[in-house]
Amino acid sequence: MQLASPQRIVRERPENLAERIYSLLKDDIFEFRLLPGDRFSEGEIAERMAVSRTPVRQALYRLEREGYLEVYFRSGWQVRPFDFHHFEELYEVRIVLELEAVRRLCERPAGELPEALELLRRTWMVAPKERLQDGREVSRLDERFHCLLVEAAGNREMARLHAEVSEKIRIIRRLDFTQGPRVELTYEEHARILGAVLSRRCEEAQLLLKTHIEVSKAEVRKITLHMLHSARQRSLATQG
Repeated sequence: MQLASPQRIVRERPENLAERIYSLLKDDIFEFRLLPGDRFSEGEIAERMAVSRTPVRQALYRLEREGYLEVYFRSGWQVRPFDFHHFEELYEVRIVLELEAVRRLCERPAGELPEALELLRRTWMVAPKERLQDGREVSRLDERFHCLLVEAAGNREMARLHAEVSEKIRIIRRLDFTQGPRVELTYEEHARILGAVLSRRCEEAQLLLKTHIEVSKAEVRKITLHMLHSARQRSLATQG
């Protein structure tokens, strides 16, 4: 288990410690420095980060509420094992919400399209030389693309639920942008989806969107399994 260096947080003000520890541990989970199934105690984290147990406990319980950790009475904490069936269900919910959002957007009169769609058009319908190449930034913009589509449909509860689902699948979804070709394809696919929405071609827009999400889901599952295997091998080599 290789956690964030304590030097990164010892100078933080006390009121910021829990937030900082939360961010560092979440990054450790996302980057597979903490692997699914890894177990540890509050004391271990506090010692490594050179802080008291109180902010560590606050950060750990927040990660537990968000579904990244499990707590065991008298036996410490564990990184929640990946449940791909659960991820599949979350992706299904996401698809339902986004397809409904597209339907609502396509049914709006031409003069009533939200400004959010123009923002998305300026971001994604650009020349190849204007496309970003940084995977982390494209991952952030990709999530924002899909969230804005739902927000633009005008139902706040749909948008809230979609945001919650997006947060829960972010740990694997972001891996889609570790591959260069996937970055380029995302620009092309988003542009086609937007073009269909702006032209009120509802069935085409929905088909493009559903295919886009399902292909991404398949890619991130494959990449996740590969990265987990590689991380496990490195961990075993270190222990040996």
